[in-house]
Amino acid sequence: MTKTTDQSSRGGRHSDGAGANAPAPFDRRTFLAAGTAAAAFAIVPGRVRAAALKPEKEELKFGFIKLTDMAPLAVAKENGYFEDEGLFVTLEAQANWKVLLDRVIGGELDGAHMLAGQPLAATIGFGTKAHIITPFSMDLNGNAITVSNEIFAMMKPNIPKDASGKLIHPIKADTLRPAIDKMKADGKSFKMGMVFPVSTHNYELRYWLASGGINPGYYSSGDVTGTVAAEALLSVTPPPQMPATLEAGTINGYCVGEPWNQAAVFKGIGVPVITDYEIWKNNPEKVFGITAAFAEKNPNTVLALTKALIRAAIWLDENANANRTKAVELLSKPEYVGADKAVIANSMTGTFEYEKGDKRSIPDFNVFFRYFATYPYYSDAVWYLTQMRRWGQIEEARDDAWYAATAKSVYRPDIYLSAAKLLVADGKAKKEDFPWETDGYRAPTSEFIDGVTYDGRKPNAYIDSLKIGLKSKQKIDGAKVIDG
Repeated sequence: MTKTTDQSSRGGRHSDGAGANAPAPFDRRTFLAAGTAAAAFAIVPGRVRAAALKPEKEELKFGFIKLTDMAPLAVAKENGYFEDEGLFVTLEAQANWKVLLDRVIGGELDGAHMLAGQPLAATIGFGTKAHIITPFSMDLNGNAITVSNEIFAMMKPNIPKDASGKLIHPIKADTLRPAIDKMKADGKSFKMGMVFPVSTHNYELRYWLASGGINPGYYSSGDVTGTVAAEALLSVTPPPQMPATLEAGTINGYCVGEPWNQAAVFKGIGVPVITDYEIWKNNPEKVFGITAAFAEKNPNTVLALTKALIRAAIWLDENANANRTKAVELLSKPEYVGADKAVIANSMTGTFEYEKGDKRSIPDFNVFFRYFATYPYYSDAVWYLTQMRRWGQIEEARDDAWYAATAKSVYRPDIYLSAAKLLVADGKAKKEDFPWETDGYRAPTSEFIDGVTYDGRKPNAYIDSLKIGLKSKQKIDGAKVIDG
């Protein structure tokens, strides 16, 4: 596996303490939970191999939304990785994130490509109540914020330029202030789309706006739209509908995954101004979600599907993204993303186009395996929970222990490492590509657009360090922020 950047951005490389070729030991609780058929090893002359898994359920249906970061599912199916594990998988595109989640909870889907916030929100009962877990993080980065041509024209004079006259990136949200003020003076509201209230896109868009001194508003039991005290009104729009909604003038901009930002460039209707890589370097994005009940009933099936997804992620990143052209061809099929190959390739192959003709190299815009991208870190889960609390989706203050316990009830690195162990024993993955010794928390990082340091072990201190957002005991009362 080719490494192109320092591993520290995803927790660093860890020694397993067991010698260069010995796989790390199974966690005993996971070993027992997974069943002896899943964890057993057979000794063969000259090597150690994992005994074949016996999935409890072989025929599976998984859901996804038409975005390039569903790629591990498509690759696992098309490259035969699911079949290698004895699984016969149907992939089915879903109308929107709510339908997708409801169908997983109801059992119509066995699992799905999910927003990272969905399993967490469902488990704590925000929006709906169901215990959803994830054994696999699907990718890093992959989103951007796009504004209409009209809004960009108002932003552009405020954006610094280099000596050649080229705009300096990242573009900060304070450059948006003149547009918001002008629209307010004209009696209009500044509106932006995002894909779901607990989506990465919602939190990234809010983070970017707040870092520029623009309040994106709060949620409360009396206002589930999240517009209390808002200077920018954020609303839900399904990803494939983003460009058309922008073109119609219903919204002034949006935050979405690819290929729907590059689609705006190709259509000439908008300008992507910042990627999520520039908001938070190597941020976690989607996850693969299943119900806790499904995992408990089908432990070998969950290990098998996790093995297949890990193999797909390896294929997507191996040899410095050498397979990305093939991936673009695959994703362009109507049954997957169904967008034009040129649009998908504009970001999937390591570049990103801002203004038309301003195409820049961002080799890590889409990351599927390197930097331990597929490991479900507790600290990633905690970050999402801090944003839910910051914007009022979690109404009452919680202590640090609650954040840790909630993260551990949803994110399941124990299952992930059991699957990784089996792949290493099968000779289908390299031992050094997995963080065997991590405690599930990445090192503190300040690689955010505002330079604020995030430490997943200290969520309340982090929340209090952010300039805009609820602090400590604060909550929303009507249209006001009050101390609890």
